[in-house]
Amino acid sequence: MGIFTKLSTVIKSNINDLISRAENPEKMLNQIILDMRDQLAKAKREVAAAIADERKLKSQLDSEVKQARDWQHRAMLAVKEGRDDLAKQALMRQQEHTERAQVLRQTWEAQSVETEKLKGSLRQLNDKIEEAKRKRNLLVAKQKRAQAQRRIHETMSGLSDTSAFEAFNRMADKIEEEERKSIAHAEVTEALGGDTLETEFLRLEAGPGGADVEDQLLALKAEMGLIEAPAKAEPRQLESGKDAGARGDGKVQDADIEDASGDESDSIPEAQLLSEFDKLEEKQQAEG
Repeated sequence: MGIFTKLSTVIKSNINDLISRAENPEKMLNQIILDMRDQLAKAKREVAAAIADERKLKSQLDSEVKQARDWQHRAMLAVKEGRDDLAKQALMRQQEHTERAQVLRQTWEAQSVETEKLKGSLRQLNDKIEEAKRKRNLLVAKQKRAQAQRRIHETMSGLSDTSAFEAFNRMADKIEEEERKSIAHAEVTEALGGDTLETEFLRLEAGPGGADVEDQLLALKAEMGLIEAPAKAEPRQLESGKDAGARGDGKVQDADIEDASGDESDSIPEAQLLSEFDKLEEKQQAEG
């Protein structure tokens, strides 16, 4: 089983265990990333050891190649000196180092290829961890949003119960009832404690509604130039009943009362009133 196969198995088992015990997703994600970084550190140590082995093999290979060259040089020197026996021994040693160099070269080349693969896998693992760190913030944000939506849904579900709204409406009705009672109590207090004499005089000063109509009619005629604007009446002085009797004004006062009562014409039906106005308009048009 390769180094990264072991690491992948360990990481998966740890993640599955954390997910099964997950209570706080943010903490679990942070813990998972920490575990990944721990496994990455172990993988770095394993890759470093593989690189060291590869370099050791390369050093041994270089040494064997150098030994083979040296023994070949010695064999050539022995042949020059006429020492064939020494030349044979040197060639035998040169052959041995050459064979060992060939074996070491094959082993070193295989180790070198494997080391490059481990380096590539290590870079991929590091990139995945960095990507997981970037995704962690996104996942945490999604998890918080999901929690907020769940809380809102739970709140809305709780508010769907009409009992709360009914209680609110009952309380509002009660407050309004108290307000109405307070206003009524104030009106009763004012009616009982008010100056009834002053109220009566205010009612007399207001006079009948027909007086207002008469005043408006006179004002309209004056505005149209049909009559002169009435002069403002001087305020009348209150007189005692004895003085009035001495003057003999009783008949005048009675006439005034009769005029006031006679001016109050009965209300004309609206249809008849409109008909009369139509006749007046036709007469004006004919005269015009």
